[in-house]
Amino acid sequence: MADVIDGKQVAATVIETVTAAVADLEAKTGAKTGLAVVIVGDDPASHTYVGAKSRTAKECGFKSVQHTLPAETTQAELAALIGRLNADSSIHGILVRLPLPKHLNSEPIIQSILPQKDVDGLHVMNAGKLATGDISTGLVSCTPAGAMLFVRGIHGDDLSGLNAVVIGRSNLFGKPMAQLLLHANATVTVAHSRTKDLPRICREADILVAAVGRPEMVKADWLKHGATVIDVGINRIAAADRGEGKSRLVGDVAFAECADVAAVITPVPGGVGPMTIAMLMANTVIAAYRLGGLKPPKF
Repeated sequence: MADVIDGKQVAATVIETVTAAVADLEAKTGAKTGLAVVIVGDDPASHTYVGAKSRTAKECGFKSVQHTLPAETTQAELAALIGRLNADSSIHGILVRLPLPKHLNSEPIIQSILPQKDVDGLHVMNAGKLATGDISTGLVSCTPAGAMLFVRGIHGDDLSGLNAVVIGRSNLFGKPMAQLLLHANATVTVAHSRTKDLPRICREADILVAAVGRPEMVKADWLKHGATVIDVGINRIAAADRGEGKSRLVGDVAFAECADVAAVITPVPGGVGPMTIAMLMANTVIAAYRLGGLKPPKF
């Protein structure tokens, strides 16, 4: 039976480091780490998610600011708010909750955030720095950064000689995850919907990262015995055993059967999920240190 990673416990360790760094920065410079979260519209799930981020930011000692805009907000109004946050020296990180309402174009909004305040790691400059290996001055997208923290905790910082397979090639996760693994000297394969004989390729992986949004797609016979399996998928499926109309969350990996083959595996929920908010906090304190001309903590 595989060791199951407790994402909540690892995330709590990150939050402890963030909280200490925030206090140290304020003691040295008087600056309080500032995070601004922008949400447009009244989608309940988005508000729940943003609320969790704001609460965690306050627990870390941040100056936490939430801008809740009406659904009919125009492109110009949203762009103007980002401009004000860019110019506000008390704000070190800016996060815009996606997706935006359909009448808004998210890409120019994301690209208008100053790269040094782009704590979601989505600006093309941060993506470019990651692609060229400049992790020391860029900001890395939160979910792959969290997943990579798991990998380093298991295998160390140097992945030389290990084969890694990432299933999924999205700009949000698959590509940055592959680049992080590559920078750590893994031999990396990026697989996707057009990959031929995907199970065979997965069986070559010492480290398998699944991020495709297909419930329980990865089966036990896809795995190399003793592999590390990082499941990034979050899928809601019907759960008739819980009653009519009930559902449950599962990952992209068939957890129960894969846990019998893997050496280490992440659960869903409770694996990679908690790391996303934790790494957002980490990115924000990193940004605050850099903007203050200080060497940031390492995560």
